[in-house]
Amino acid sequence: MVFEMNSFRLDGKVALVTGGGHGIGQAMASALIHAGAKVVFNDINQEMVDKGIASYKAEGIEAKGYVCDVTDETAVVKMVQQIRDEVGIIDILVNNAGMIRRMPMLDMSPDDFRKVVDVNLNAPFIMAKAVIPGMMEKGHGKIINICSMMSELGRETIASYAASKGGLKMLTKNICAEFGYANIQCNGIGPGYIATPQTAPLRELQPDGTPNPMNQLIMSKTPANRWGTPDDLKGPMVFLASEASNFVNGHVLYVDGGMLAYFGRPQ
Repeated sequence: MVFEMNSFRLDGKVALVTGGGHGIGQAMASALIHAGAKVVFNDINQEMVDKGIASYKAEGIEAKGYVCDVTDETAVVKMVQQIRDEVGIIDILVNNAGMIRRMPMLDMSPDDFRKVVDVNLNAPFIMAKAVIPGMMEKGHGKIINICSMMSELGRETIASYAASKGGLKMLTKNICAEFGYANIQCNGIGPGYIATPQTAPLRELQPDGTPNPMNQLIMSKTPANRWGTPDDLKGPMVFLASEASNFVNGHVLYVDGGMLAYFGRPQ
């Protein structure tokens, strides 16, 4: 059989990227659009949706946005039906919406813990549950969960985040186990440390002119010897969303410059 590069194309496919109006979510959505997909995204309020639409337009891209709280099953079901009516049945779901609260575990309340788990784990479950019937109706589907290296590692102050992302890794495997027969592939992407405006303070010199210790740690633990960029996530996203990955299921692809494979070097 001759391999067809067209298997990476997404022409005519409808993709929903949760929290896709900014940052890493927008970068991955942009990759799907350039591969031919019709992309829609959601955010928590109209202001965020409007900002997302404006940001896409600045790139010369048309993307449709919806207001939806992905932790609210009633709202999610309504949004999925609206997308079906206005754009089409969802072929590709990217569970990108997420949050983190950094604080020592002993200072974290159960409500703080639950909120992070609700957004990072319950919401992907709710989203997947809402789109899978349509995928089964079409006879195919791709679900891509944005996991994290913290699906595998722990670190101080992120107990709720690591727990939620570890759970998301196992939800990914279980969706594969339960719906693989229906030609639905569920995989994850685990980004490493990505250079974004949100992480810029970690790369800046401290007031006394010395390097940020966190930046030094990240560089010492990354064989690629650099931070990742949002562009580094685009190829893996298109691969997992396309027919090229039809026999890849229940896998988390870590895009981390080799960090998880490396013990680190002495300073």
